[in-house]
Order: sequence, then C-alpha cells, then structure tokens
Amino acid sequence: MEYSEIEKLFSGLRVSDVRDGMDWIGLFSKGTVSRDIRPLFVGAKLAGPALTVRALASQQQAPALTGDDYTEWARNYWYKQVHFEPFTDEIRTGDVLVFESPDAGVGQLGSANTLKYRTRGAQGVVTSGGCRDTDEVRMQALPVFARYVSQTMTQGRMEYGAHNVPITIGGQRVNPGDVVVGDGDGVIIVPQQHAEEVAKYGRQELENDKAGRRKMYEQLGWELDHTV
Repeated sequence: MEYSEIEKLFSGLRVSDVRDGMDWIGLFSKGTVSRDIRPLFVGAKLAGPALTVRALASQQQAPALTGDDYTEWARNYWYKQVHFEPFTDEIRTGDVLVFESPDAGVGQLGSANTLKYRTRGAQGVVTSGGCRDTDEVRMQALPVFARYVSQTMTQGRMEYGAHNVPITIGGQRVNPGDVVVGDGDGVIIVPQQHAEEVAKYGRQELENDKAGRRKMYEQLGWELDHTV
C-alpha cells in the first residue's frame, strides 16, 4: 500500500483508535504487536507501509583476531558479506522498516544505520531485536520501536536473511506493504486489504472520544488542545 494512501487514511489516528477499528471488523486477536516492543523515546509516532526484513541468528564464530586484523574481518567480511543491508536502496518515502530479529543480545539498530534509513526517506523502524547508541538515536528523532537496548555489535551473532518477505514480529504476521502504526501505546499491524475499513471505524471512535473529552475540558475551564 502506498504511503500517500496510508497518510490520508490514518493521519491523526492513535494506536488505540486503530485497535478499535480492527475490533469493529472482527479482527479481535490480530494486529497488536507484543507489548515488550516499545518506543525508544516519548512522542515517537509512525504510520506507514512495511518494508520487511528478516535477520538470522548466526552459526559462525568470530575468529580469534586482534587489532587491525579484527577490523579488517569485521568491516570487509562481516558487514559486506554476512550482515549487510541490501534493502536500503529499496526504501521509499514514508516506509517503516520492520525487522524480524532473533534475541541475539545485539544492537542491530544504531545511530549510523537508523540515520541512513532516514536519509533514504524512512519514517521509522520497528524491531523484535535491539538498539544501541540510544542517546544519539533519540537525538536524531527517527521513531524506533525495539524490544531491548544492547551495547553489542552484530558480528559473529546475527546475519542478514531476506527482505520484502512475510515475517512475524511480536506474535503478529507482517506482509510487505501492510500498515504499521506506532505510538506510546506500542505497535499495531493492519493488513493492507483491511486498511480502509479499519481506518473508517478507527476515526469514528477517535471523533467520539474527542467530542466527549472536549465537553469535559470545557467543564474544567481548560484551553482546548489538538487532542480534542
């Protein structure tokens, strides 16, 4: 599904509204990604088409090298032939990268690759793995949703597997082009064939919520804000 369509349908909708929309069409147990995949910073939000990536736990052992030899092995072997990123050139404006990553205890995401994704037009990243360089990642403000924070690099631990294939993340299937919505309530996946209907009923519930809360704002004498 194209980002322009998603932007039109899902603009302003919260994850909770999208959850309601899924319920309204009978998808009660579908879509909600495991609650342990959380935004890296307060205010992180995204809604865009999934560019899916599968990473694999590695069976290769890092060799017993030191100093310059290890640098050569890591830079010119591991990150060019094993854990490389061929999907980067396929990123389109508004894409959300979604990584099915093993619990290998590594910071697959970091300050450099997330910033690279942003220069290519990515809207954000969701991973069942980890992130490092978190102070810089927060400062760069690309929305990142991850399972854990880790200091460790990927060499000898994680490999590139495939991209633009169906994956499973946080207990939910994600197909390329499915709608990924994220905010402080976590992440939800909307199958693209249901996007229009889910957005319709999600917006219905959002507007009902705004109307009710607006009345209470007025009773309290509060200044109206964008949430009402």
